[in-house]
Amino acid sequence: MNREITPTHPAYPPTAQRASVLLSATRRGARLARRLTVQQLIEWGRPFEAAEQIVAELASNAVLHGSLPGRSFRLSLTLDGDGALRIAVADPRPEWWPRTPNRHEEDAESGRGLLIVEALADRWGVDLSVAPQKGVWAEVAL
Repeated sequence: MNREITPTHPAYPPTAQRASVLLSATRRGARLARRLTVQQLIEWGRPFEAAEQIVAELASNAVLHGSLPGRSFRLSLTLDGDGALRIAVADPRPEWWPRTPNRHEEDAESGRGLLIVEALADRWGVDLSVAPQKGVWAEVAL
């Protein structure tokens, strides 16, 4: 497993902490993403409950909708000096965009996980600047 932890990142202030790991696009990889998030936030001395659920949903989506044979997904966590956590999950399928279902679509078969992300995160979105991948990110104040 390639797990990188660096004290700084060019897009964040010098006080930011960062962890990043490449995981297999399998259900096991999605479970591991959740467990590694909990472990990292405990190491950083931060609450993990909201982040754990957000990672579970984003990693699950990367495995179910963003995977290609032989390709992995990347989980990145960045904690800034003010205690805001940015969670990013990058997968190799930029053509598949996550969409939250209309709250009135009670019989919708997918998209409910993104309603959870929307409820727990302060904001979330899609980043296509990581081409040829797609990154789905969420930010939450810890």
